[in-house]
Amino acid sequence: MRINPPLVALAIGAFGIGVTEFAPMGMLPGIASDLGVSIPAAGLLVSAYALGVLLGAPLMTLTTGKIPRRYLLIGLMAIFTLGNLMSALATDYYSLLIARVVTSLNHGAFFGVGSIVAASVVAPDKRAGAVAAMFMGLTLATIGGVPLATWFGEVFGWRTAFAGITGLGVLAMLALWFALPNVPLPKSDGVLAEIRVLGRGPVLAALALTVIGSSAMFTVFTYIAPILSSETQASTAFITAMLVLYGIGLTLGNVWGGKAADRSVDRTLIVSLSALILVLLAFTVLMRWPLPAALAILIWGIASFAIVPPLQMRVMEAAKAAPNLASVNIGAFNLGNAIGAALGGAVIKAGLGYPAISLAGAAMAGLGLLMVLGFAWRSRGAAAVAV
Repeated sequence: MRINPPLVALAIGAFGIGVTEFAPMGMLPGIASDLGVSIPAAGLLVSAYALGVLLGAPLMTLTTGKIPRRYLLIGLMAIFTLGNLMSALATDYYSLLIARVVTSLNHGAFFGVGSIVAASVVAPDKRAGAVAAMFMGLTLATIGGVPLATWFGEVFGWRTAFAGITGLGVLAMLALWFALPNVPLPKSDGVLAEIRVLGRGPVLAALALTVIGSSAMFTVFTYIAPILSSETQASTAFITAMLVLYGIGLTLGNVWGGKAADRSVDRTLIVSLSALILVLLAFTVLMRWPLPAALAILIWGIASFAIVPPLQMRVMEAAKAAPNLASVNIGAFNLGNAIGAALGGAVIKAGLGYPAISLAGAAMAGLGLLMVLGFAWRSRGAAAVAV
């Protein structure tokens, strides 16, 4: 796909959001120590952000349906910038928790509205690839932004990292201002009609699959820093390198998932979730040694994000009669984030050990695979009856 300025601008916004979403995972030990809380308590900062996305996605989208898409996306990045500034100035655990919720309010609406805008500026047969191009900013954040924020957090303190992310928000606002066209508002039958669409079986099924798929990813990834520190005996430099490697995997998975989903959404999900199950099972053992752990982390990253473009396309297709609520899928993704972080924290609190977290992630991926296979079987059955 040729360079498309609107997609680049959207990717810059996604990059900033990706950094602020994932950076705390690499800084959990430092944040917990500085604020005098436990690792699981610090992990709730991740859950709070995710729940804020879940609530903010439909709220922000429904209340801003008549705002031109260009100005709405810029405004959402302004909320992002304010929230990160609040995080940089936070003095205790609860002020940081509030700041994270404020930051999260833009997330779902940005990706939901951004997905529609991205799909509207390319040919119909390139829509999944365009959505993947926007999400490329999110995956690139894990390669450069998150490890850099982790390093800043270790060397200069986690507040400095959030101050840098605030600067990213300003850059994203400028990029969106200069690059985005005045995209027409999507046709809608009204708020109540769109809400009723969300009650349809195919839409709920697609959203449930997003929740399970993201839970499989975040059950383990939320605690990647303490896992590597404890089980692999890794240094800060190694942990940073693994975050970069994971980000490379996410980027590769995003590119492949976008291209593959334009051919077959179900097949892409089946292959990706199967690979995710296998690598998380292997990681329970391989996390003990640096090189095998690194290989597992790369494959894990590829499988984790290959599911994102097809999941987004599944919901966009199922809920195309409710264009303003495409952001609900991002909320579902972050509900999975919150469930995954809470599940991993529960495993730690139960004293089952870090390898058990990877087993829990594999179990969630297995549930997602069963759901995809069930949906595919039902679709084939419905098609056969129609014929």
